Amino acid sequence: MRDTLPPAPARILDIGGGPGRYAIWLAQQGHAVTLLDLSGNHLALAARKGSEAGITFEALMQGNALDLSAFPDERFDAVLLMGPLYHLLDAHDRLRAIQEARRVLKTGGCLFAAFICCFSVFRAAALEFPMEPVEIPEIYEQILRDGTYAGNYGFTAAHFSHPDEIQPLMESCGLKTLEIIGVEGVVAENEAGIKGLNGAAWECWVEWNYRLGQDAALRGASDHILFIGQK
Repeated sequence: MRDTLPPAPARILDIGGGPGRYAIWLAQQGHAVTLLDLSGNHLALAARKGSEAGITFEALMQGNALDLSAFPDERFDAVLLMGPLYHLLDAHDRLRAIQEARRVLKTGGCLFAAFICCFSVFRAAALEFPMEPVEIPEIYEQILRDGTYAGNYGFTAAHFSHPDEIQPLMESCGLKTLEIIGVEGVVAENEAGIKGLNGAAWECWVEWNYRLGQDAALRGASDHILFIGQK
């Protein structure tokens, strides 16, 4: 985000930003941030955490990613969709969320959208519950077939995306692709050894991971995939 966002103070909308992890960081960088979320409890937590961090939000609003009618067209310099697209199970709802985010984004502004990779469920199973794909293969077949997970076991209902579906989806909504990044990069599910590092060693691994995460060949090896596009 730091490499792509306009200089502060930019006006930014964080859609579905929960308790404000991104919104607080963005406000600390000097941006004017509106945080919108379905959950009043999340917004209350964001308000408390923001106060503790010494920042002020432009607004905290309870609302739905599918209906941004509270905002006019071309209102924001940047928009975040860092959660809604993998919690919206219906393809039409995902399209609607992207279209609404694009509508309130200024021409030339950037949209950041997060996806969970469909292959991540197999890595998680191999690491934590290796018998699940053996005993209930139909769940994993469904995820590979259309990305749908009904929430039967251990995780909320979600849509898991194939890496190849992301760019066509976002560009069909009128966004120009700037970057698609594998967030966890090459260390996905193998990061235990570096979590104890700090200082220059930690920063070295951050740089490697960011660099390798931009390699298209590694997108499917990451649990989360970040799309950065421009209106």
